[in-house]
Parts: sequence; structure tokens; C-alpha cells
Amino acid sequence: MDPLSDVLSLLKPRSYVSAGFDAGGDWSVRFSQQQNFIKCCTVVSGQCWLAVDGVPEPMHLKAGDCFVLGSGRTFRLASDLSLPAIESTAVFSSAQEGGVVTYNGGGGFFLGGSRFAVNGDHVGILLAMLPPVVHLWKESDRAALRWAVERMAQELRERQPGNDLVVQQLAHMMLVQALRLYLSDEHGEQAGWLGALADKQIGAAINAIHHDPAQRWTLAGLASVAGMSRSIFAQKFKQKVGTPPMEYLTRWRMLLAADRLANSSAPIARVALSLGYESESAFGAAFKRVMGGSPRQYSLERQAASLS
Repeated sequence: MDPLSDVLSLLKPRSYVSAGFDAGGDWSVRFSQQQNFIKCCTVVSGQCWLAVDGVPEPMHLKAGDCFVLGSGRTFRLASDLSLPAIESTAVFSSAQEGGVVTYNGGGGFFLGGSRFAVNGDHVGILLAMLPPVVHLWKESDRAALRWAVERMAQELRERQPGNDLVVQQLAHMMLVQALRLYLSDEHGEQAGWLGALADKQIGAAINAIHHDPAQRWTLAGLASVAGMSRSIFAQKFKQKVGTPPMEYLTRWRMLLAADRLANSSAPIARVALSLGYESESAFGAAFKRVMGGSPRQYSLERQAASLS
């Protein structure tokens, strides 16, 4: 698989709540921090402001705009950010899967959105690979999402047989498409894993690692894939991704190892070999350094958790 598919596969996103928000008049809603969730929302009609904690400038959202939040940070949606905010729990307390919540009589603004629950022991590492917020606003981006957005709005407003399943599948498609559009726009100047993946040179090295994690990669080999000298490649990779290339390789291998130990009956020696480690002891040392415990301990804990 490609790197984006790899990361989303390990996050195992499942649509937890999909709902519509129909607001009228003046309004401001605060969404408190929620760990282990990804939010993907699209403005169907109207406009509003989005302010995310830790992001310097608020974003003005118009009909057709889409945004993805993968950091779990507190954020606000408002017709006017100077208004006092009401907590989202008070607004959405009666929300049901596939339903629409009306606020202030509705009619002025409509948002369709999904909250994806992600699981696994190392969700924090994986979510950190995504930017705090992805905002898609170009007409070309809107056009690519238009069919799914319109279909989602229709499904949220009209309760039909199979509605929940259709909404869930649309939500997954919109999430992947939003991240794909972000990548295709080549946000290479942005820090973070997704921005690095959009960079042609660093992205080529990341793709190589994900395509064949068992390969005996060296710094020189990855630099060659990127078409750069070793020193410049190492510097640029760390600047964009946040970790040195060989550390990234090891961490990705261990995330794969953890998933295989938790979800298969493969013995530790086979998992080690499948990720390029001929020595089980070398694999064990790397796993403990990244994951904080031995592979055997991790495997036993996961087995016990699955039986409880």
C-alpha cells in the first residue's frame, strides 16, 4: 500500500457519529478536546469561521469547503468568533447517527460531518503524522468532493433504508479524498509527515520505506532514492518529518510489528524476519526502545486484552 493508506489502515478509522448541523442567526459552538478521533466536515451551505487551538489564524469557511481535524485539539465554529461560545455537548446532546441537529431555527448554515474513532495502542504516534487541520477551499477541491458532499447532505436529511451504512461509507470516502487532495496540492513547505509526503524528494524516500520496510535500507540508499546527497537528505528529512530517516524507518517497522503481534498468530521470529531483522534479539531491542516493552510482553498483553 501507499504511505497514506498504510497509516490510515493502522489507525483503523470507523465512523463513530455522522450528523448534520443546521444553524440560523448568530451562533458560536466550542468543541472540547477529544483524543483518538479524526473529524471530517464539509460546509454544505452558508459560511462560518473555524478557530483551532494552536493554529495562529482562524479560517473562513464557505459552502463547499472541507476540513479535517486529526489532532484532537479544541476548536470553535461560529458565525462570529467574538460571540460567547456554547459547548457542543449542549447542542449535540440529542444527535443520532445520520440525523440533523437544528440550532437557532436553522436555515442559515448547514454542516455535514463525521467523527471517526481510531484505536490501537499507538494512536498518538500515528495521529501526529497528520497536520492539526487540513482546509480544502479551492474550486478544484470542491469539485472533487461535490458529489459526496451533496449525497451526504441528502442522506442526513432523508432517513431511508440503509441510511447508516451509506453515510458511513461516504464519510470514509470523504476523509481519504480530503487527505489525498491535500497531498496533490503539494504542501511541501509545511512541516509534518503529510507535508513531507507531498515533497517529491522526501516523499520518494518515505514511499520506498513503506513499500519495502524489510529492505536493508541505509542512509545512503534512501538519499539515492530521493536524488540527494546523504547530508542534505538527512537534514531535509529531519526538518520536514521531525525525526532522522533511520529513526523513522525503525519506528515504522515497530508500528507494523505491533499491529502484527496484536492481530495475528505469527511467532515473534517470523515477524522480526518479515521486517528485515534476522536476529530476534536485535528486533527485540528495537521494539523495546520504540514501544517501551518486549515483543513477547506486548503479545501476551494483547492476547489477554482480547480475551477480557
